[in-house]
Amino acid sequence: MSLESSTAGIVPAVTNPRAREVATFGAVHLEVTDLARSTAFWQNIVGLSVRSEQPDEVQLGTSTDTLVTLHPGAETGFLSRHSGLYHLAIHPPTAADFARILLRLIRSGWQISPTDHIMSKAIYLLDPDSITIEITLETPERMRGFVIDGDAPHIIRADGTISNGREPLDVRKALQALPDDDTSLPVPVGTKIGHIHLYVGDLTAAYTFYKTFGFNQAVWAPRYHMGDLGGGGLFNHRIAVNTWQGENAPQSPAGTARMRNYTLRLDTPKRLDHVLGVLPHDITETKDGFLLNDPSQNTLILST
Repeated sequence: MSLESSTAGIVPAVTNPRAREVATFGAVHLEVTDLARSTAFWQNIVGLSVRSEQPDEVQLGTSTDTLVTLHPGAETGFLSRHSGLYHLAIHPPTAADFARILLRLIRSGWQISPTDHIMSKAIYLLDPDSITIEITLETPERMRGFVIDGDAPHIIRADGTISNGREPLDVRKALQALPDDDTSLPVPVGTKIGHIHLYVGDLTAAYTFYKTFGFNQAVWAPRYHMGDLGGGGLFNHRIAVNTWQGENAPQSPAGTARMRNYTLRLDTPKRLDHVLGVLPHDITETKDGFLLNDPSQNTLILST
């Protein structure tokens, strides 16, 4: 499968605002060193609710959906120079919900990096095992599109000016969306896993693999060692891959804090059947869906 050049023009911020996206995310499963500590982090620092708690598994999310499932057993924290999870992204539904998480994080004293990507407002932080998390508010209305300028993708704002997409977030302005200062409220229904960013060992193989699912090419920037794929709908950023941990980086080994797997729910049974029919990888059917690995051995579960 050939990959088109993104240098030919502007890649739009939005593919089709009325289209149903080709896939949504289910729970991301993480292996952690201290189950109680990680549960407290997700509940008290991020604001997820505990949905189910057992000695070998804790599910957290909203009152209706599990977003993160924690598993004990890791002996050491996140290990660099390996393929695996770069970050999972929690997407609150409104600017007020984003601001409430931001205020909770500030009050907790947890170290954060508030960043303005123009296409989104983001808060980056590390969990207790140094796994990266992003809290994301989608704002595609603030941008016209992406463009590759030199070696890196840049953002064209709605007014036509250029941004590197990594500006400091105006925290005071973001907090103005809050109707009150109550940080005891958990994240609301509608909060979701909105995108996944993966470390991979082979950029072209990973990008080609995920395009098979129907994701559209958003950014293909091999000189920057990354690629980004959209879901065909409102936000042109659903799965991103990069080789920033090194070409041919091996998968994170057992015993380290890492992503065990994540769930990808395809929009139709027809699409699922097509993907299962064309992927040349080993696939195992489980009670939760079809278990398989991408070319860098990142594990996902496909379902509808």
